[in-house]
Amino acid sequence: MRALFPGSFDPITRGHIDIIKRSSKIFDELVIAVLSNSQKKSLFTAQERLTLIQKEIANLKNVSVIKSENTLTIKLAQKLNTNVIIRGVRDCKDFEFEKQIATLNHQLDQNIETFLLPTNPDVESISSSMIKEIAMFGGNLESFVSKNVKRAIEEKINEKKD
Repeated sequence: MRALFPGSFDPITRGHIDIIKRSSKIFDELVIAVLSNSQKKSLFTAQERLTLIQKEIANLKNVSVIKSENTLTIKLAQKLNTNVIIRGVRDCKDFEFEKQIATLNHQLDQNIETFLLPTNPDVESISSSMIKEIAMFGGNLESFVSKNVKRAIEEKINEKKD
C-alpha cells in the first residue's frame, strides 16, 4: 500500500525524519510531497527542499520525494492513486489542526484516510518555523536537523544577510 506524506518541509527536521522512517516501516511505499503553504514564507525554494529531502532519505528504498506546488493534498493523493495521507502530530494543538484537515479531506474524498502519527517525545518540540527562528539569531541547530540541513540553512541565511 502506498501512503502520501505531504508538507512544506521548510526545512526538513529530525521530527519529519522520525515520521518518514516510521511510516516507511508501515507502508510498502511512501511518497513525500513538497507542497507550498500559502500561510508560510519559505526559506528554501521547492526544488531546494526536494533536494534536501532526497539526501535525507537516500537509504530508504521504499521512500520517494516529489514536489507539487499549488495543489490540494487530496487532489495529489487522487493523482497518485493512494488512499492514505500521513500527518505527524507533535501535541494537542497539532492534533486539533490536523483533525480538522483530515475531516475536510474526508469530505472531499471518502476513499482517502488520514493517519495521524504522533512524533517521538525526543523530537516533538521541533518545528520548521522554530528552526528558522533559531537559525536567524545564530542558535545551535544540531539537535533539530541533520548536518547537511544545518549547513544549507546557514548558507541560505548568510545569502539573505548579504
